[in-house]
Amino acid sequence: MKAGMKRTKYCGEVTKDDCGKKITLMGWVQKRRDLGGLVFLDLRDRAGICQIVFNPETDPETHALAQKVKAEYCIAIKGEVVLRPEDMRNKTMNTGDVEILAEEIHILNEAKTLPFVLSEEVEVGEALKLQYRYLDLRKPGLQNNIILRHKAAQCVRTYLNDAGFIEVETPMLTKSTPEGARDYLVPSRIFPGHFFALPQSPQLFKQLLMISGFDRYYQIVKCFRDEDLRADRQPEFTQIDLETSFLEMDEILDITEGLIVDMFKETIGVDMKQPFLRMSYDEAMSSYGADKPDIRFDMKLFDISDIVAKTDFGVFSSTVANGGVIKAMNVKAPAELSRKDLDSFGVFVATFGAKGVMWAKISDTGWQSSFAKFLSDDQKKKIEERLSIKPGDTMLVIAGKKEMVNASLGALRLHVAEKLSLIPENTYAPLWVIGFPLLEWNEDEKRFVAVHHPFTAPAIEDIDLLSTDPAKVKAQAYDMVINGQEVGGGSVRIHSRDLQKKVFDVIGLGEEEAKYKFGFLLEALEYGAPPHGGLAFGFDRLVALLTGAKSLRDVIAFPKTQKAACPLTQAPSSVDDAQLAELGIKVLDKYKN
Repeated sequence: MKAGMKRTKYCGEVTKDDCGKKITLMGWVQKRRDLGGLVFLDLRDRAGICQIVFNPETDPETHALAQKVKAEYCIAIKGEVVLRPEDMRNKTMNTGDVEILAEEIHILNEAKTLPFVLSEEVEVGEALKLQYRYLDLRKPGLQNNIILRHKAAQCVRTYLNDAGFIEVETPMLTKSTPEGARDYLVPSRIFPGHFFALPQSPQLFKQLLMISGFDRYYQIVKCFRDEDLRADRQPEFTQIDLETSFLEMDEILDITEGLIVDMFKETIGVDMKQPFLRMSYDEAMSSYGADKPDIRFDMKLFDISDIVAKTDFGVFSSTVANGGVIKAMNVKAPAELSRKDLDSFGVFVATFGAKGVMWAKISDTGWQSSFAKFLSDDQKKKIEERLSIKPGDTMLVIAGKKEMVNASLGALRLHVAEKLSLIPENTYAPLWVIGFPLLEWNEDEKRFVAVHHPFTAPAIEDIDLLSTDPAKVKAQAYDMVINGQEVGGGSVRIHSRDLQKKVFDVIGLGEEEAKYKFGFLLEALEYGAPPHGGLAFGFDRLVALLTGAKSLRDVIAFPKTQKAACPLTQAPSSVDDAQLAELGIKVLDKYKN
């Protein structure tokens, strides 16, 4: 680069106001076009694209050099900003009214032929894109995602700072306390045979910060979980983590709700109405079949067991007699569902354990259904009233055990809505789900386990039930759901040593094991621990919602594959025997490369 040459503007920021000015741009060549002697280059940087013109008559030397330039060369140009001819202006570009008449060009670095075309329209294999992630990130779509992520992070810090929160970093190397997903372990050289763990969350440390007197803490923090992956999971992910003291649940919800409202407004200009709907866990499971309901559309689930229990239709009567349920939903389809569609629904729910989907089409002349003949007119009328059925609607029905029916019909609800385009676009429907059970029975381990984590406080009015009926105890826990995705969750914590021990007892965590895993926290609770509670938002998930990304990989700069591998750096990789010897570790022969 020529000495003293400095960039004076970003490519995407050149406007008509710059006409007549001499400016210097630097970036990458998006495209080169030779037209009748003139050479046009589209120059790109993170802000956008600007058109550069090279004229052989005014500057033959610069024009000759421009002819050598190829796609993705990194160059610097200097020239005068001018208006494009009226009939050559591009209204689809922010810089489409202007172009630069080049006076200088400097090739800062050449580029060999790329392994794939940098275009949003060209399909490229995931592994290849991640192997050359630094090239894939040059695409405007991904760059815009990362820039919006930056803006969202700044919104978080500004909002929480203004609300009196203090940003505190917590350790990355900590103690292994597996209570769900597997920990990522880090061997210690100083203490052979011992391991650190990468944190699944800063849960214990943020509680210690409350005991330390930092009554409003937050951080945007990396967390790690060694678990099977899918599109909405990564082995390392980012949380907006926060904790407060001396606030009740409603106050915590109000503060964190405001954070999300502010973020959506400042990043994508969406106004979310407050207060957010608050729905009980029981209502979510009953009406939507899931604890993260998508409320952008209706189509609720209704229990019709009481109406159809006494019929000659064996599926209905035997299901109710055996303690099961019959639930239905009303599909107000824009067009009539075909028999092929209805049959496909049965195949879809089979993966959830359902034996099939029964259906009934309702028209002005009556019901078309295999089970309609078993129902009286009064029963049909009651069903129509409960589900608000009108002529032209189709009712889908599943029978069986309650948990299976909820899971099957809840998933079918989303499947049908997507298939029939019933979900409104560019709409955000947030809500809080509250009143979760504190514990659930683990059939494999034959014990109760914590639904959220073992530090979640039970509802005050349910504490006595810990001794008599643990399954009925509700938690002071809450999840925020947007468009059917859980984006954050938290709880009021246990701040009493005695209550914490009681919960540990119920989940079968003995005194010695509890002391080994959480001894430092249990001791800290004895030194004037304040009432406290908090929440963690999945930052990657929030950014995916803001950008409309289909996968978390599209909002993380350097993500892993679905197998938790990094094609770019070839991680994880083997290490030499000398490193392993220092750590006192030997790799089994069958695992060696």
